Amino acid sequence: MNSGDMLYQLVFLIFICGIFSGVFFLVRSLVTKQPSKSGNIEQKLDRIIDLLEKDKKN
Repeated sequence: MNSGDMLYQLVFLIFICGIFSGVFFLVRSLVTKQPSKSGNIEQKLDRIIDLLEKDKKN
């Protein structure tokens, strides 16, 4: 095996690892954004419930 073949395989291996890393971080960022949205929804629902309870008391 000559040095050109080894260089080609090394570059190709780095390229493949880069693609898998990119997909991994893309999926991870999409998954981690979901809980914050549900947290905001829960806070809004809690506020609505509190306002409805105050309205019933009055």
